[in-house]
Amino acid sequence: MSRAIAVDHAITVGLGARAYEVRVGGGLIDGAGQALAPFLKRRRTAIVSDETVWGLHGARLGAALERAGIAALPVIVPPGEQTKSFAGLADVTDRLLALELDRGDVITAFGGGVVGDLAGFAAAIYKRGVDFVQIPTTLLAQVDSSVGGKTAIDTPRGKNLVGAFHQPKLVLADLDVLATLPDREMRAGYAEVIKYGLLGDFTFFEWLELNAAGVLAREPVALAQAVARSVETKAEIVAEDETEQGRRALLNLGHTFGHALESETGYGAALLHGEAVAAGMALAFRFSASQGLCPTQDAYRAGVAIATAGLPTTLAEVAGHPFDAQRLVRHMAQDKKAEGGKLTFILAHGLGEAFVAKDVDATAVTAFLKLEGAA
Repeated sequence: MSRAIAVDHAITVGLGARAYEVRVGGGLIDGAGQALAPFLKRRRTAIVSDETVWGLHGARLGAALERAGIAALPVIVPPGEQTKSFAGLADVTDRLLALELDRGDVITAFGGGVVGDLAGFAAAIYKRGVDFVQIPTTLLAQVDSSVGGKTAIDTPRGKNLVGAFHQPKLVLADLDVLATLPDREMRAGYAEVIKYGLLGDFTFFEWLELNAAGVLAREPVALAQAVARSVETKAEIVAEDETEQGRRALLNLGHTFGHALESETGYGAALLHGEAVAAGMALAFRFSASQGLCPTQDAYRAGVAIATAGLPTTLAEVAGHPFDAQRLVRHMAQDKKAEGGKLTFILAHGLGEAFVAKDVDATAVTAFLKLEGAA
């Protein structure tokens, strides 16, 4: 049973005329009709969701919209990263066209990161762009992928390589839905929470060292604080650098290593995105230490904080081990951050001190991966 609507935090992503609010709290889905109404020219919205989320929470969202006189038009897709593909995009856009949505209608993304990315990209290209709203239902989506307007699909050549920047009109992060989130998904989302501490907020990192168990146990106060602080950090960075020309790249801490591991494991259930990011962050800190950029004790402390949350920190803990070092580096060369054939990483000078490192020596990365257990 949901509790009374309570907006614990309202964070603005400051993008001028395109600014929007991220609301964090309990029971927000129950007020979704009132929240969405100001953005609707017609009292209807297409809801892109997956079978799992719709089965758990669809009736609740539908009832909330009905109370506000809004028709819910569900577009339900299979769960899993494989849905975030050209085939999945073609299916969703065709079904949106079948609903005869016009350019004044709004698409609602109701699910985790896969649904948010897919629905957001569909909204960006449907009739050359329509508005959309994010109602993220996983911790990872609430603290990361639903905020900032990055939308994309995966391809066989890499993750998120085809997409668009398309900002939502509103984000409703209802903490109550996390009660049904599997523990493994909760831990995967926590990887993106701890990322904010590691990349630029040492005080938050220290708070997480003390409160990780409470966040993962979904204790309301700790969870609200963790989600809100993560969103605040991302909102600040996005407002400063919307299209990732500078500081926003720091949000990719762990992602260069992580995306390579995801590519090797086929984007399936064997390795969740948050788990890949967790291992990638630990590798990034150890690589930084190996290059004399970061104190060894900081790399160790980062690894301990990640491992304490039940997340992988080594290649040996990732399904598919042993990996081929040169294959991993080739995946990295396809990464969105790579420029002119040069490898770009987010590395660290210490805890809370990440930086963008361009023209990283591929030979050094290959040697490091072999020391880490790659073939």
